[in-house]
Amino acid sequence: MARPGTSTSVFEFQGRPPLLRALPLSLQHILAMIMGTVAVPIIVAGAVGMRLGETMLLIQISLLASGVSTLLQLYGIRRFGARLPAIFGVGFAYVPTLTAVGAQYGIEGILGAQVLGGLAMILVGLCIQRIRHFFPPVVAGTVVLVIGLSLYDIAVNYMGGGIDQPGYGEPRQWLVAGVTLGVVLLISQFARGFLKLSAIICGILVGYGLALALGMVDFAPVREAAWVSAPRLLPFELEFHPAAIVSMLIICVINSVQTIGDLSATTVGGLDRELGRRELSGGLLGNGLCTTLGSLFGALPTASYSQNVGIVAMTKVISRTVLALAAGFMLLAGLMPKFGALMTTIPYPVLGGATITVFGMITMTGIQLLTRDELSSRNITIASLSVALSMGIYAAPGAIAGFPETLKLVIGGSPIVVAALVSVTLNLALPRKSLDDERREREAIAEAMQDEGDATRPLRPARQGS
Repeated sequence: MARPGTSTSVFEFQGRPPLLRALPLSLQHILAMIMGTVAVPIIVAGAVGMRLGETMLLIQISLLASGVSTLLQLYGIRRFGARLPAIFGVGFAYVPTLTAVGAQYGIEGILGAQVLGGLAMILVGLCIQRIRHFFPPVVAGTVVLVIGLSLYDIAVNYMGGGIDQPGYGEPRQWLVAGVTLGVVLLISQFARGFLKLSAIICGILVGYGLALALGMVDFAPVREAAWVSAPRLLPFELEFHPAAIVSMLIICVINSVQTIGDLSATTVGGLDRELGRRELSGGLLGNGLCTTLGSLFGALPTASYSQNVGIVAMTKVISRTVLALAAGFMLLAGLMPKFGALMTTIPYPVLGGATITVFGMITMTGIQLLTRDELSSRNITIASLSVALSMGIYAAPGAIAGFPETLKLVIGGSPIVVAALVSVTLNLALPRKSLDDERREREAIAEAMQDEGDATRPLRPARQGS
């Protein structure tokens, strides 16, 4: 119940609407965030080769981390937290780096590097006003574009049934993936209201039902899981490997750029104003704190959720009570291992069919960021060369087979690292020229060539008078 004199409007950040009004609005955010929060630990667990119990634990703590990080951003603690209507949780942007590091060093290597990655986020938050110019739209857009491109092989392998899984590549795997994807597309394009926002959930439910009918679902993990379980400190050991640390530092700093964009979109789209300095710094500090502390409990790194930013901008519902209910649901789900066990029963083709659209949207977000700046010859050079080198090395890892092992993991394991290094370096090194500058330069060259041609053209003899 709201206190006397307290606003109950859902269109005010401090508004405290009645529960029956807030719950349906909160459901939109839950539907938008839940599958991303669950899919990431499942993907990472598969890449690392974790046992079922460890996978369930990873899902459980990821749900808890999403709830805690969101509440911190909504309410804040001292300098930590943006105090904005934003949803945070385990993000897809980290997946390429996490899978590359995990395949080499296991979950222990991921979490050890994550401790320092979170501290790097905190440092970025403290210095953001001084270093913000290093990440203009051409750099941020290029990195986000490469993130999306580098996730496609994961989605396609999942659609085929999962590498090294029984029945990989069989037609029935693609049937389930195709039906899941078709439902997501139909609902996202033709439905309205809550149903449109829950397109991915609906696709998963339909695909899951088909997989169940085809005998592709095993409920044994659900029967064996406990009803309630609390998180524990250091469920996995922390290991610190230089190559893993460098990769994680880079992706955590780059993710801060995405956080800047999402928080800016939240204030502009939901609050009709620009993002404040303290809000920006607090958001980055809060994300770094949750990433560092979360690693001590086995949680993967957190990030802002762009899909929830879109909901805020579309509906203008900015009441933190509404978003806090979504965070509360994630906390309850994280305390119930049976919920995590149920998520592990989702077949790979269902996850692949549902998430490939998300990965495609990440790619398009990168393109949109690129177009915020002028597509001058300079910026096109930065973007094209960064994408070519990063994805080229990712597709042909044998080309760097003679490199030291540490360097191979840093630049060959994750194309995001290469894209970030190349784009930042070129942005600093290449002279800044706008489209107008380039146009004037071409005109000057053309004029010089014309003058040169006039100077070398032989003079005609003067015509003598009669």
